[in-house]
Amino acid sequence: VLEALARSGGEQGISELARATGLPYATIHRLAATLVARGYLRQDPRSRKYVLGARLVKLGASAGRLLGTWVRPYLQELVELTGETANVAVLEGGSVMYVDQVPAHRMVRMFTEVGNRVPAHSTAVGKVLLAHQPRPVVERILEHNGLPAATANTITDSERFLAELDRVTEQGYAVDMEEQEEGVCCLAVPIVPLVGWVASMSVSGPVSRVAPAQDRIVEQILRVAGDLATSMAANSEA
Repeated sequence: VLEALARSGGEQGISELARATGLPYATIHRLAATLVARGYLRQDPRSRKYVLGARLVKLGASAGRLLGTWVRPYLQELVELTGETANVAVLEGGSVMYVDQVPAHRMVRMFTEVGNRVPAHSTAVGKVLLAHQPRPVVERILEHNGLPAATANTITDSERFLAELDRVTEQGYAVDMEEQEEGVCCLAVPIVPLVGWVASMSVSGPVSRVAPAQDRIVEQILRVAGDLATSMAANSEA
C-alpha cells in the first residue's frame, strides 16, 4: 500500500489503491485504517484520499543511518580505486540527504557533512534519484522547490532538466559538472532499488582530476554499486 502511494505521488483513494495493489476493497480499507492509526498514513479531510504520513520520515531517517553503516566498506573501496571522495545519498522531502561519505586521502578533496541536505536538481546524486521517481512526483518536487541556480552551470529550465533526467535514465549515470559548486565534478550511479526505494552512490572531486577520468570512474562506481546491490539482495532473501 505504501509503495503504491509513493509511486502515485503520495495521494490516492481506497478505490485507486485497490486497483494499484490488486487487493480487495475491504482489505485496503482495513489496512488504511491501521496505517492511519499508527501514523504511516493520514487522510485528507477534504478529498478523503490517503497520503503518506509523518511517521515514515522517522523510519526513513533510521533506514538512512543503517544504510550508511552498511555501505561504508564499499565507499572505502571506491576511494581506493578512484582516489576521490565517495558518497551515498537518498532522496528525502524533495532534497538530497547524504547518509555516508568516505573522504579522499588527498590534500585537495571534497567534503560534505553526513546528514546534510542539498537541492536535488543541482547534484549528480539528485539527478539519479529523481530519474528513478515517477514523472508526476518529479514535477511536483520541481514545482515546490523550483530550480534555483547554485552556480552559473546549474540547470534552471524545467524542460531542459526533465530532458537531463531522461539522459540519466538512458546512460545509467549522472554528471554534475560544477552545477552545485564551482570547481567540483561529481559522478553518480543508482544503487539498484530495494523494497521500493533507491539510493545513489557517487564520486566527487576537483574538475581537473575527475572530468578527464570520467569513463573510468563511472565504470568503477557501477561495479562497486553493483556489488553493494548484490549484498543487499542476498541479505533481503535471507
